[in-house]
Amino acid sequence: MAETNVVLPEFPNVVSLIEKNYHETLLGGFLRAWENIIFSLIIVAIVSLVAYWASRKKALIPGRLQNAAEMLVEGLDNLVCGILGEKHGKKYLPFIGTLFIYILFMNLFGLIPFMKSATASWSTTAGLSVCVFLYVNYTAVKELGFLGYLDHLAGKPRGVMAFTAVLPLMMFILHTFSELVRPITLSLRLRSNVWGDDILLALFAGFGLKGFPLLFFNTFLALLSSIVQAVVFCLLSTIYFALVLNQDGEGVTVH
Repeated sequence: MAETNVVLPEFPNVVSLIEKNYHETLLGGFLRAWENIIFSLIIVAIVSLVAYWASRKKALIPGRLQNAAEMLVEGLDNLVCGILGEKHGKKYLPFIGTLFIYILFMNLFGLIPFMKSATASWSTTAGLSVCVFLYVNYTAVKELGFLGYLDHLAGKPRGVMAFTAVLPLMMFILHTFSELVRPITLSLRLRSNVWGDDILLALFAGFGLKGFPLLFFNTFLALLSSIVQAVVFCLLSTIYFALVLNQDGEGVTVH
């Protein structure tokens, strides 16, 4: 039986168009290999400029940009501190908040004609997930100590449970496997949703004017999905921190 290769529709972007014109050159190979990194760096530049403009001239009565930035920071602060508590929330808000803003901008960037969402590539989302994984486990060892972290992975067996080798060992294996799987599920969830939205929009765009109503409706859904996926990624990251941090009675204890 002959194999059939299905080519999925994809919107052209500025990098892919340039690469197509210089396909056989060194520049074309560079653009092809670094396409997602290029769009990621563009977002870094955009976010940096927006942050600079929003904080350049702070005023008691803020302008629109400063007001929007303050509302965003306040919302993230309420989310993170609501889960981790005031003590830990303030400490990890810069990391989690930066993740949210960076992912949100990358998600939305693909909705602009001739641009691309870098989060539609697993290499991008995997890199972000690995950063979360390493920081969470570093935090666990730092806060609990190495033996305390092993105790945490074993389910904190106490009393009679501490003398039974089977159940703590099973809990240790289960928790270790869960920790290793988290970066994969976290990255695939984000990548698959963004990539799926991009493919669907490109498919409807291929229908021409007949597909315009569907294209318009799904663009709106993709806009909402971009926001939701950024929230979900950062919410799960916050919960991962909450699972290894001592709450000290603050915030929401996550089991």
